[in-house]
Amino acid sequence: MKQITDYQNKKVLVLGLAKSGFSAAKLLHDLGALVTVNDGKPFDENPEAQDLLALGIKVITGSHPIELLDEDFSLMVKNPGIPYTQPLVQRAIEKGIPVITEVELAYEISECPIIGITGTNGKTTTTTMIADILNQGMTAGTARLSGNIGFPASSVAQSAAKEDILVMELSSFQLLGITKFHPEIAVITNLFSAHLDYHGSREEYVKAKWHIQQNMTAADTLILNWRQSELRQLADDTQAAVLPFSSAGKVDGAYLSDGVLYFKDEIIMPANRLGVPGNHNIENALAAIAVGKTRGIPTAAIVAALSSFTGVPHRTQFVTRFNDRSFFNDSKATNILATEMALGGFDHSKLILLAGGLDRGNGFDELVPSLTGVKAVVLFGETKDKLAAAAATAGIKTILFAENAEAAVPVAYEASDAGDTILLSPANASWDQYKNFEIRGDKYMAAIHELAASQQ
Repeated sequence: MKQITDYQNKKVLVLGLAKSGFSAAKLLHDLGALVTVNDGKPFDENPEAQDLLALGIKVITGSHPIELLDEDFSLMVKNPGIPYTQPLVQRAIEKGIPVITEVELAYEISECPIIGITGTNGKTTTTTMIADILNQGMTAGTARLSGNIGFPASSVAQSAAKEDILVMELSSFQLLGITKFHPEIAVITNLFSAHLDYHGSREEYVKAKWHIQQNMTAADTLILNWRQSELRQLADDTQAAVLPFSSAGKVDGAYLSDGVLYFKDEIIMPANRLGVPGNHNIENALAAIAVGKTRGIPTAAIVAALSSFTGVPHRTQFVTRFNDRSFFNDSKATNILATEMALGGFDHSKLILLAGGLDRGNGFDELVPSLTGVKAVVLFGETKDKLAAAAATAGIKTILFAENAEAAVPVAYEASDAGDTILLSPANASWDQYKNFEIRGDKYMAAIHELAASQQ
């Protein structure tokens, strides 16, 4: 990593720990900053705070005293999930203290290029596809996953070599806290309304996503989903060279035509050779192809990576196949849009959908068109009755219920026939029954493997 001296003897407040805050605090300490960490979790329940204290870092836990800012801090590094309405953050802004997120630190110390990926849906899958393509075709160095994908960017950047590439998934929360951050290639997968409780409006949400290109120049490449008119319009407002991708017609970039993926008139591969189903994954693959071609990766390497790609855990992930039934885990589908996209990748006449979860007060009328023709549904959680009403409106005859996602597996299997697909795509958050969507997906997959063993 670059040995920068910008933070020596400067007072820095790290607000919020978790993985990114812990990484930022350690890095700043190593760079010579006078670090204070403030986290809401009590000290005896906070192993990260305990480890930082052992390093000699000042730690304040259990609350967020506003008096902290009576000290002369030069910088606040904020956990991305903490909103800007939080009193300490508001007070820092009032005092003129810069507020950044940990990805900004990663950029400052990185010796290698950064490829940044953002968007509403498909970020993790696209990020992983890109890394797989690069690692399949790079002659030196490694493409290293980082950022919102679960590997703190500042931690990965510290160990990355000059010939490596940081492939960085970026949330709107992270992008609000950048100043100099400058990817050589950036991707926006798509834009839909999301996180409006945090951003206040769709306009502010889109503005946060658009931050990804704010420091890019004509020497850099911005890869955009040309199927979205909003992104076509935004393309006029960047200094970067724009490279489009589209699943809805030929463009001067990566596109789908007659079931074949192309890059600028070069055939890359048939879409049905992708290792994951669905039009949304075609779009993810097109974005990844555009990155691979921009980096000079050979077509054969791109094809090898994408044809062997079987998905990211909990994102339309192929689980197994037994007794001529295929099982997929899309537990990450925590909203209606994500489930709509997953449903688009399967033959509805042979599909059994497992769905349900936390009731946030919304109905499911907009899901009805995507449910039409589905063979059966197995519903669970707080929203099971609302989903049942939507399924009935869609004309689904077989509507079944289970206690939870794992209990839905044998119910779905009993309702299935040879050649069917069983898909968990909940269209709801998991918090009514599970701590997170990962646990929900893990329990679902464990139930599948248990069922498969019992059938042998």
